[in-house]
Amino acid sequence: MYNDKADLGVWLRSFLFFVLYNLMGIVHSLVSLLLAPWMDFAQRHRFVNLWSRATMWLLRRLNGVEIVVEGREHIPVGEAVVVMANHQSQWETFYLQLLVSPQATVLKRELLWIPFFGWGLALLKPIAIDRGRPVNAFKTILRLGRERLRAGISVVIYPEGTRQPPGRIGRFNGGGAKLACKAGVRVLPMVHDAGHCWPARSVLRRPGRIRLIIGAPIGCPDGDPERLSARVEQWMRETAARRLGMGTPAPRSAAPERDPVESGEIV
Repeated sequence: MYNDKADLGVWLRSFLFFVLYNLMGIVHSLVSLLLAPWMDFAQRHRFVNLWSRATMWLLRRLNGVEIVVEGREHIPVGEAVVVMANHQSQWETFYLQLLVSPQATVLKRELLWIPFFGWGLALLKPIAIDRGRPVNAFKTILRLGRERLRAGISVVIYPEGTRQPPGRIGRFNGGGAKLACKAGVRVLPMVHDAGHCWPARSVLRRPGRIRLIIGAPIGCPDGDPERLSARVEQWMRETAARRLGMGTPAPRSAAPERDPVESGEIV
């Protein structure tokens, strides 16, 4: 449920959120960089994520956004997984950091060049790739992804690629499933409807409720990434349609295989 109205009060609170969110990010990134040499990775991850916690608190108290999580019991304890979730806004990049920890996100290297934000992001060992070199980029995803998973760090990847409008599930790519099968780990599927309250490429923050549904981990059947990808996609589409009212279930034949870098699967 969400409130589609955006009156003057909503816009003013959205602008205030934008200002406070960025100020917190600048200050916290600088402090994180100063303290990083004295912290191991797990400690850095927890400390950097204080910004994520503060952002979610601000979103709730200032903008009236409630977050409801279903299926939290499916998150494995002491097991690294490949997290595959739909991509609607910036919200999931913050909230998933709090749900599955530690983790590394596949992203374009340009994000690390952003002052303050990118510097703090680099402390979390993301898998940064050069989208201008798609073949090398995919090899980097597989190589560094397996390294992170072997070290007990989960990997987050968005199979749709670019952010989708609210209420829509985009076409899928099988890159996340290939990484999971290569590394011998399971996929943890998730779907949410955050785009209504936190639209992409907008300062608007609508009051309402964000629902996140977590499914049971799915293993790689007979080492076949195509079958794994199909199972994950089926669960995500059907759950999004049945539980969140997002589009309609679509067969995998409607989602031709694409290169994960060229398609924009990299955040």
